[in-house]
Amino acid sequence: MAPRKIIIDTDPGQDDAVAILLALGSPDEIEVLGITAVAGNVPLALTAKNSLMVCELAGKVDVPVYAGCKAPLGRELVTAEHVHGKTGLDGPTLPDPVMQLTEGHAVDFIIETLRREKSGTVTLCPLGPLTNIATALQKAPDIADRIAEIVLMGGAYFEVGNITPAAEFNIHVDPQAADIIFKYGGMITVMPLDVTHKALVTKERNDAFRALGTPVGIAVAEMTEFFERFDKEKYGSLGAPLHDPCVTAYLIKPELFKGRFVNVEIETQSELTMGMTVADWWGVSGRTPNATFMGNIDVDGFFALLTERIGRL
Repeated sequence: MAPRKIIIDTDPGQDDAVAILLALGSPDEIEVLGITAVAGNVPLALTAKNSLMVCELAGKVDVPVYAGCKAPLGRELVTAEHVHGKTGLDGPTLPDPVMQLTEGHAVDFIIETLRREKSGTVTLCPLGPLTNIATALQKAPDIADRIAEIVLMGGAYFEVGNITPAAEFNIHVDPQAADIIFKYGGMITVMPLDVTHKALVTKERNDAFRALGTPVGIAVAEMTEFFERFDKEKYGSLGAPLHDPCVTAYLIKPELFKGRFVNVEIETQSELTMGMTVADWWGVSGRTPNATFMGNIDVDGFFALLTERIGRL
């Protein structure tokens, strides 16, 4: 079977970086057509730079990287340096990239790629706020029918919020964009906090990354060691949840995840619950299902896959 063609839309972020590395280490299953950076965990200049640094770390300098939207649709940007550090990739000491951004805007690249490739063959993989994807759909409504699937990390139901009491960070940063995505009419698969908070990097799992003995393995260990300090203090957990790699792991081994096809709506009016993902898990609303909302993960299988693929780089 030919590898699945994807565009990774991202705001690195240590967990974004690991998700990208997992994709780049899995060429038999995934063909990364390009990486599009968006403002989120840190401002756009840093998320674009970090995307280049991750490609260079993986030795994949031929992957085109585009800068995209620097602010959400109609709201001020909220960032997360308190989690990811001032660079977004605090932890390892990585050299400044030699790679350059590819000329052009990320939104135009998304549109042009979907129009160029055979309809239904390109999957969009947003790991951050959904601004770039929503802007592409607004600018070129014809691409909606050409998207194979949108597999995203965002939202929560049982785990409620991590940036506000009601909202997960990616959706909260640009709820208007998320609303556009969940109404676009095609296939959506969601990796919410309900799944990602189970994908914890324990000491043993982090030691396994470091034991690979490669620059990539060591860098991943250093990223997660930095990243985990926030979550350990906040949640009292054993380590950091690897949110975004759940997206790329699903593309490689969907059997690692279980969920339900339900209706998901995004709150865009109330400041109290802005960005809340209202997932009708129990089917009580009567609204038409529009997304597969994951609820569980084979954690051991996930980390076995992640360690093996990072070891290839």
